[in-house]
Amino acid sequence: MSKKILLTSVCRPMGPKYGDASSVGYELLYRQVTRAQGIFSPRTVNIHFSLEYIAENLDAPTVVLQYPSKRELIRELKKGYDYVGISFLMAVMHKMKDTVALIRRYAPQSKIVLGGYGTVLKDEVLKPYADYICREEGVAFFRRLLGEPEIPMPYKHPLIVSWLKVFGWKVSGTGKIFAGLGCPNGCDFCCTSHFFSRKHIKLLPEGKDIYAVVERYLDMDPNLVFLILDEDFLLNKKRAMAFRDCVMKGGKKLSIFAFSSIKAISQYTVEEILEMGIDGFWIGYEGTRSNYAKQQGRPIQEILTEFREHGITILASMIVGFDYQNQEVVAQELEGLMKLKPALAQFLIYGPVPSTPFYERIIKENLLQDVYTKDMDLFYRRADGFRTMIKHPTLSPEEIERIQSWCFDEDFQRLGPSIFRVLEGRLLGYQKLKNSPNPFLRQKAEYYATELRVAYPVFLAGRLLGPNAAVRRWIGDLQRRMHAELGRPAFAEEFKSVLGVGAALWTGLTLKLDLFQHPSLIRTTYRMPDKRWSAFHLWEEIPHKVSIPNLSIQVELQHARKQVWLRLEGALSSAHAEGLGQRIHDSLARSKSRLVLDLQKLHWDKVDDLRPLREKLAAYRSRIRLIVPKLSAAHPELILLASMFQHYRG
Repeated sequence: MSKKILLTSVCRPMGPKYGDASSVGYELLYRQVTRAQGIFSPRTVNIHFSLEYIAENLDAPTVVLQYPSKRELIRELKKGYDYVGISFLMAVMHKMKDTVALIRRYAPQSKIVLGGYGTVLKDEVLKPYADYICREEGVAFFRRLLGEPEIPMPYKHPLIVSWLKVFGWKVSGTGKIFAGLGCPNGCDFCCTSHFFSRKHIKLLPEGKDIYAVVERYLDMDPNLVFLILDEDFLLNKKRAMAFRDCVMKGGKKLSIFAFSSIKAISQYTVEEILEMGIDGFWIGYEGTRSNYAKQQGRPIQEILTEFREHGITILASMIVGFDYQNQEVVAQELEGLMKLKPALAQFLIYGPVPSTPFYERIIKENLLQDVYTKDMDLFYRRADGFRTMIKHPTLSPEEIERIQSWCFDEDFQRLGPSIFRVLEGRLLGYQKLKNSPNPFLRQKAEYYATELRVAYPVFLAGRLLGPNAAVRRWIGDLQRRMHAELGRPAFAEEFKSVLGVGAALWTGLTLKLDLFQHPSLIRTTYRMPDKRWSAFHLWEEIPHKVSIPNLSIQVELQHARKQVWLRLEGALSSAHAEGLGQRIHDSLARSKSRLVLDLQKLHWDKVDDLRPLREKLAAYRSRIRLIVPKLSAAHPELILLASMFQHYRG
């Protein structure tokens, strides 16, 4: 009998109000990057993606919980699981302990697996709370633990979308692309690099693998933007350029945010980067004298200026607390960064994380603050980048923390809200690229123009509620420049601007009163049969049981949406359509699954008669949604299919 698996994050509520460090919560932007920007901070909940990724790639029935309450976790534990996995970071180790206590009380038969970057701590620290500890790529670890056969990369890729909100309004959906783990750069403070021993694990080994995931997301929602999760995506030039080739061949407008270094970026022209669809980067500015290998290459001033002129959003991260820094040096480094006008900026305190060379030096030289030497639990709880953990040559802990806070405030007060800084960059990019001889760059300019037009309604709130008079004037000037370039707002946009002020004030009230600041439980089942979602094997067997020359059949079980996605690519004759239709009919008859039938890549020039397919599926038309291509001339079979089945709309 198959084992049952439960994978979970630690329990909510989280945040400083509940005894956590100041940056601990559910949101990277609001809690960390844009923490000083209040109502203007973009909001998005960051789930533990790794849990969904692992669950997607196991054979065993699995349930994933994202941010359960203690009551919700207890209710789930009582259903009985063979293994319970917990993903955690070092700063929430105390919450991990609470979660373990609940498991041992309500599911004593369950084996506990600890995973995530919190497992940088040694066995002697973690073993009291775990039966197993995962310190490697999670899919391979769990399959080995469960006795499931090894599978090759690329693994199955779950489709995970997060929503970015401004003033509580949904602005964009972001599809997460898991391209790799680890980083060979090996910066002395970097946990993610040293966790994997400075090795890079390519979850999506080739450029075409990354683009295939992009296409799946776009089939689901053509308006999605993308985040590529890979520590230094552009470092592998062969893979990146192969991805660019796929993007250019596909011809679709893409908007991608990625992580990369000056060293990696210096291998490319800005045109090549835009042709990949990338229009946003997280780049380590760190410090002017930090001298990390990843900072070698073109001058960062040159790159950030060029990127901004081409509409590329930059999130620059700076470190406070290097040995060489004092208040004057930090002020000089901040001044240099402010002149480059990054759209977003992060300032973290130089902190020692176990497993990194910096931590080893701090311990060897007895530079850890005495309070943490005496109380390691306090060290774990406060290790979030906003507390000074070490003895600095010239600055006290309080001075470093005050300087960090000053950096965040200066960034906001001088450059204004990040949402408008992004828009100014897009406007510059539109002006730069709109008349480019390169059709892909003109296409990018069109994308920027669409983004800018959608953003018209946020400007009134910025002009009224911006942090100071200078910033409010700048927002007004930016609005006038946009109107001059793209046209005056329509009445509906003017009306929505008024609503935007109300939404901004409401956002401020909810922040002040701590209302609606915690996400609800997200529970996703994988291969757990229920009345509407079962008979998985029937669908998975179709590509193996139906063999048709020149036709590729791909089946994807989308567990989060409880639907089957079936793609047909190639040629399909009338004779073969009947057999395929019968197999799909039988699967629908023996399950209650919803089916998305993707026909975009059928060779329609070779399709003559799909009547057998239509007839076999007619009885289940209420559970079937179609995706069909836009052809220059309407194909008669397309017309018949469209008249019988509803179109998929995401």
